[in-house]
Amino acid sequence: RTAACATGSLPCQTAASVRLPYSRMLLAIWLLIIAARVSVCFGAERVDEKQQQVWPVPYKRFDYRPEPDPFCQALYTFCPTGYPDGHIPLMKDDDTIEVFRLQAPVWEFKYGDLLGHFKIMHDAIGFRSSLTGENYTAEWYELFQLGNCTFPHVRLDVAAPFWCNQGAACFFQGIDDQHWKENGSLNTVTKITGSMFNQMAKWMKEDNKTGIYYETWTVQAHPDANSTLWFESYDCSKFVLRTYKKLAELGAIFDKKIQTNYTRIFLYSGQPVFLGNETSLFGPQGNKTLAAEIRDFYSSFRPHQSLKQALLSLLKVYDEVCLEKTFYFFYNFEYWYLPMKPPFIKITYEEIPLPNTKGNA
Repeated sequence: RTAACATGSLPCQTAASVRLPYSRMLLAIWLLIIAARVSVCFGAERVDEKQQQVWPVPYKRFDYRPEPDPFCQALYTFCPTGYPDGHIPLMKDDDTIEVFRLQAPVWEFKYGDLLGHFKIMHDAIGFRSSLTGENYTAEWYELFQLGNCTFPHVRLDVAAPFWCNQGAACFFQGIDDQHWKENGSLNTVTKITGSMFNQMAKWMKEDNKTGIYYETWTVQAHPDANSTLWFESYDCSKFVLRTYKKLAELGAIFDKKIQTNYTRIFLYSGQPVFLGNETSLFGPQGNKTLAAEIRDFYSSFRPHQSLKQALLSLLKVYDEVCLEKTFYFFYNFEYWYLPMKPPFIKITYEEIPLPNTKGNA
C-alpha cells in the first residue's frame, strides 16, 4: 500500500535490509486468521490481584517523537509520497471539505482481498476541497510493519527484547479510489469548513508527536460487552476514531445512517500483573529468571525462521498461551503478565457508531 510522510518532524523512512522477512509476516497472518476463525484452546482462569491499579491502563503520551534506532528497518518504505516536512496544507476558512471514511483489507496491496475475508481491515480518512478539487488522505500505521509492532527482536547483543514499535500519522495528496473501493469502502461521512479542517490539522500534528508507539492488542477479561478492559489498542482505527471525535468537538455533523465497523484483535486474561520496566527486569539488579522467561517467550516470534522452525514455534506458542495460560505483554514500555483464559485470542469486526456533535449527544 502506498502511504505517505508522517506529520510532524519525523522524516520519511527508506526501504532497507529486511528485518521483517516473509516468515515473520506469514506468522503474523497465520495468527490473525486463526484468531478470526476459531478459539483453539481451553483452560481455567488464574487471577492475580494488583492494588490501586486504574483499568484500562492509560496509553502513555510523550513530549516528542524520538528518532528510530538504525536497527529498525522497514520492509516497505514508510510515507513515500507525503510532504517532506510533514506539513498539512492550510485550507481557506470558507472552503467546504468533504470527509470520507476509507477502509480496505490489511496488506491489500500484496494479498488482495485475502484478509478482507476475515474482516482484518485497515482504516484511514479522506478529504476533498470544494474550492480546489484536491483530495487528501490521512492514516496512521506502523513504521516497520505489523510484525515488528506486535513482537520484539530477541538479540544476543542486547539483554532486553528490542522493540521497533513506532507508529505515525501520514498525510498526503490524493485518494487511491481503486484501493479503497475495490475490496473495501469509500463513503462520505460529513462535511466541514476549511477553518474546522485547519483546527483538526493542528490537533493531528500534536496527536502524532505525543502518541508514538503502535499497540496491536486489546486486552480484556472476557468477550462480553460489559467485560473489564485491561489495555486498549492504539492502531489505525483508533486514529480514525480520535479524528472523528475531534471533528465532532469542532462542530461536524456526521451522517449517522452510515454503519462503521472496525477490526479489533483481543487477548483475554484474568487481571494482569505488573512485572516492571526494561531496567528493573533486564538491568544488573533485575530478576534473571523472569528476564530469561520473557526472552524465551518472545523468541518463538523471532524472524528468519525456516518453515520447520516456524511450525515448532507455533506449537510452543500454543503450549505457553493455551496450556500454560501465559502471555508476556508489553505496554507503555513496561511488561505485564497476562493469566490467559478462553477464548484466549479473537478478532472481531465491531460497529462503533459515528460520534454525536458536541452539545447534541
